[in-house]
This record gives sequence, structure tokens and C-alpha cells, in this order.
Amino acid sequence: MRPRSRCLINTVAVGLVATTSLAAPSPDDDRSLERRRSPVVEVFERSRDAVVSITSTEVITVRSGAPFNRLFEDFFDMPRRRGGMRQHRRESVGSGVVIHPDGYIVTNAHVVARTTERRVQFADGREYDAEIVAADTRRDLAVLKVADDGPLPTIPLGRSDDLMVGETVIAIGNPLGFKHTVTAGVVSAAGRDLEISRDVAFNGLIQTDASINPGNSGGPLLNVLGDLIGINTAIRGDAQNIGFAIPVDQLRDVLPDMLDVERRYGVVSGLEVDHLAVPRVIGVLGDSAADAAGVRPGDVIVGVDGKPIREGIDFDIALIKRRPGETVRLEIDRGGERFDTALRLRPRPAPDGGALALERLGLELYPLPERVAQELGLPPGRGLLVTDVEPRGPASEAGILPRDVLIAMGRHYVSSLTALGQRLEIVRPGDVVPIRVLRVERSRKLQLEGPIRVR
Repeated sequence: MRPRSRCLINTVAVGLVATTSLAAPSPDDDRSLERRRSPVVEVFERSRDAVVSITSTEVITVRSGAPFNRLFEDFFDMPRRRGGMRQHRRESVGSGVVIHPDGYIVTNAHVVARTTERRVQFADGREYDAEIVAADTRRDLAVLKVADDGPLPTIPLGRSDDLMVGETVIAIGNPLGFKHTVTAGVVSAAGRDLEISRDVAFNGLIQTDASINPGNSGGPLLNVLGDLIGINTAIRGDAQNIGFAIPVDQLRDVLPDMLDVERRYGVVSGLEVDHLAVPRVIGVLGDSAADAAGVRPGDVIVGVDGKPIREGIDFDIALIKRRPGETVRLEIDRGGERFDTALRLRPRPAPDGGALALERLGLELYPLPERVAQELGLPPGRGLLVTDVEPRGPASEAGILPRDVLIAMGRHYVSSLTALGQRLEIVRPGDVVPIRVLRVERSRKLQLEGPIRVR
């Protein structure tokens, strides 16, 4: 019996130890946690909800059993030869950072280029479809928009002109699909130039040894204050601990042009606003809506329709989807005194689409006659007839021929010269955009799609 009793006593003793170990943390444990709470931990806890993972889907169409056409990727309505057409879906992962509570997200252009679907996931598991608002392929930056019921958490834009080599930086992202991974390192160098290929090069990048892997692209690089100082973009595949980020000051430079609210929505405010600091008015066009509202250079815009304005991007976003004739109520700070004024947006003059097509694409276009559209099976008001192609111009390099019909540019059908002009006003020089043309060849209709570099 004694051995049995000894076993029971031992069991009770173990239970007592286990019970003791599960007791509430002591004050000493709390103090230990606080001592271990480093700046990296604090930045991650404040920022993780504003970092998203992005899953992008690209539909790739290839012609089975035939060489891949170098210029035009997709052929439609063609007779099948040796297997015909074959499509497959390819998914890729990347990261992004919320920069505005209304659902505006910045990532790399290469993360979402040529994609048909984009799914954004937040740290709490919420998922949303995302649309591409704008992309700058030369800077490898893109702006996405998600529809959300309430204001989203954001990361404040910092500055990158005062970076110190050796200062601590934090990268958060989705490396290899491992969501919300945080790594830390230092600024290894500033102002690095990096050549990706013969046609793609970056200038003035931040170099860091914070671990960056595929999937981190588009995620934030932060300082110990939690400010966004860069967008992670590239790694050196032949080396370890060498990653690069696009400085946030470059993002600030291009955001106004990427959003390009006035041209995109056909309105004119008459205001020029500083986007590098507080939203200070740096210019007012004479006899404009802003002039009529009494706005002066030096005024600071602190509110639009009751919403606070803290940065220039806030003012741009406040004008999104506004229409000519709408009235915007501005709250102005002038030398410490605040007042409200009403600004009535005016229509933007229609662009000369024909002149822009020749200037930027090397194309001469003419509205497609209704009879020809019917014969081609196109809906009314869709398509422009190519009447001439400039030798060695962008359209010529893309393989476009006279008598082709331009039916789409980017994600938009071409309905008129004015509509095309509005698209060409937004595209930046050097951007590569997809176009779609209809070609009649030996009584067959071919839809051809491929890239064109806008000049």
C-alpha cells in the first residue's frame, strides 16, 4: 500500500505546482513586459491594422502549340489551330498600406499590373475587393480603393529627406504569404540607384537590411515614430539583407498627379495646394472658382464640408467624384483667423482628343461611321478608326496599322475622341497601358490586345 500512497502524494504535489504556475501574472511580470516593449513592438502594435495583404489575379491567355506573340498577348475570335486558345489564372501576393481613412491604399504598381481581380485582407480578417485608382509604372507606385462602412486605420506619411544612415526602421508585410510579418533593421544607405532591367530603373531608393522577401512589395517601411518613410519595392536576389524602398517624399510628389482629381472628374477649382506640408494654398487662378470664393495664396485649408483637412492629399480626396456645379464649403485659416467660404466647382474644358492621340500615341483617329460599326458588330458609339500611324511612334512600335479600330484603352472602352482625350490627360509620359484594337484581315475579325508606351 505504501508505494500507492507515495504515488498519490506525488500526483498531488504536481497538481499544486501546475496550479501555482497558472496563477495571475505578478506585478513583476507586468514590469518585465513593459521593459521588453521596444519601439519596434510599439510601432507594430500601432500600425498593423493599417497594413494589408493583397492577392492579385491575372488571367493569362496563350495560344497552344504556337509561338507566343511578342507584342499582342491575347487573340480572340480566331480559328483554333493545334489546340487553339488556352487560359489560366495566376495569383500573386503583395502588401499595401492604408494612407487615408476613406479606403485609399498605396502599393507597388507591379503588384497589381495586368490584374483582373484584387482582394485586400486586413489584420482582423476582413476582406474587400479593390479597384485600381491610378498607377505610375515608372515609380512603381499604385493607389487602390476599397469600399468600407467606416473610417479605416491609417499610417501617417512621414518624411524621407532627413533619414539618418543607421537609424532603426521597421518593415511590415506579407512575405511569401505569411501575413503581417514584421522585421526590423537599419537604414543601410540613402539615395541608391537601382537598375532592374534595360527599361526599368529607380533613383534615390532607401537601402535597408530589414528582411524583405517576395510578398513584402508594396508594404510600409516605418521609422521608430511609426511614420511611413518608404514603400518596400525590391530585393537583391544575389545577396542577403539588401532590400530597397521608395522614399515617401517620392510618393508625396506623385500622389497629386496619380489621383489627378480635377482632370479625372472634369472639374476646376482654381486652387493650387502644397502637398509636401500642410495644405497651404500656393496659387489661385484669376477669375476662377477659388478667386470668386475669396481664397488667397497663403491660406491654409483646414476643412472641406465639415471634414478636417490635415494634408494636401486630404483635399484631393475630398474632391473625388465631385461634379461641375457642386458647391464645396471650405474652412480657411488665414493668419490664425478661421472662416468658411463656398467654392462652386466649374466644368473643365473638354480636351482635344485628336491632338492628344497624335501627340502621345502617334495616331491619327477619326470617329467610326455608324454603318462601319454595324458591319463590325460594335455597339453604337464605340471605337475610333485609325487613319494614319506615325512612323516609329508609340502606336507603330505597338504594331497598330491604318484601318485598325481602337476600341479600348486600359480598362475603358473608347467611345469618342473626347473620352480618349480625358484618358490621355491622366496617363503619365512613359506609362505602359494596354490597348485593344479590332482588325479585319482576309474577311476575318481579329481583336488584338497589347501594350503601348505613352510618350
